[in-house]
Amino acid sequence: MTINVSIDLGYEFDVKAPASEVFALLADVPKSASHFPKVDKLVDLGDGVYRWEMQKIGVAQINLQTIYASRYVSNKTRGTVVWTPVKGEGNAMVSGNWKITDNKKSTNLVLKIDGELSIPLPGLMKMVVAPVVQAEFEKLVEKYIDNLTRCFGGEV
Repeated sequence: MTINVSIDLGYEFDVKAPASEVFALLADVPKSASHFPKVDKLVDLGDGVYRWEMQKIGVAQINLQTIYASRYVSNKTRGTVVWTPVKGEGNAMVSGNWKITDNKKSTNLVLKIDGELSIPLPGLMKMVVAPVVQAEFEKLVEKYIDNLTRCFGGEV
């Protein structure tokens, strides 16, 4: 039996670095991923597709490793980095985007992430496991944002 856990996150913040520097880092998936916590492996599958293999997390008899692949497309003119899920890779489907706006003296960033994670557990576990998985994912994304913010010279 499998339970599905949905993730829906959105963030907006401003950093001190110029928009061109911010875009260059976020459009470079391996560089951007190097700021994301608990990544075990990032595998380049070619054609803008990367498979993320996260470190295993868990307690007692429950261990979970999130693995997914997404196709990344960057558009410097629009200031966007967009990723869409690739079917058949791992146990999750993750999509999202960065919107990068030059405010002259700072750069505005909007991050949106949507995901669906399939976990091989009995349905009765969903009420217990889903909030834990959602909270863990949220903590990882917030740590990622903190790491990026430091890299970009701090928040405005």
